[in-house]
Amino acid sequence: MYPDILTKTIESFKKFSGIGEKTAERLSLSVLEMTDEDVENFSKSILKLKKSISRCKICGHITDQEICSICSSKYRNDNLICVVEDYKSVFMFEKTGNYEGKYHVLNGVISPIDGITPDELNINSLLNRISKIDGYKEIIIALKPSIEGEATTLYLKKILEKENVKITRLSYGIPMGVEIDYLDSITLDRALQDRKDI
Repeated sequence: MYPDILTKTIESFKKFSGIGEKTAERLSLSVLEMTDEDVENFSKSILKLKKSISRCKICGHITDQEICSICSSKYRNDNLICVVEDYKSVFMFEKTGNYEGKYHVLNGVISPIDGITPDELNINSLLNRISKIDGYKEIIIALKPSIEGEATTLYLKKILEKENVKITRLSYGIPMGVEIDYLDSITLDRALQDRKDI
């Protein structure tokens, strides 16, 4: 139906997360409407992005420097580290504007089914960071509420108990405005376990 090069472009757009067939078609056809200069700038920015972005050598977040802006900030609390699954979680926390500590990106969660073991995660560097911090330390484990996230949380808790740190986790519960009869049993169970005094 489409010329080969357009079909290849559609297939390329489909590699983006959340982009299906129809959206990939629309994006590919939109490229045809763009000026040559815009297309060239777009392709250059993608190449530059891919070549310039690397992992922060301290926390594992993405950066275009050796050390990310969060780790290098003197205004962030060094004694408070939020452990997250991936760099996207860092951006979500930063959008709240309320967190003043630093992060540690695991680059995944333990998942035996997918062949992901603790050795493949960014855990050793977390232990190294903690050992270099003086005084009170708090580690917030902020992983997704799934079987894999829970397994990773329990593993981290076990190895961090040997350190002189306070270990906390995010509170999980019922989102505002949701009917209880629409909740799954795991969410409802977690809400019961994380109940608070009023």
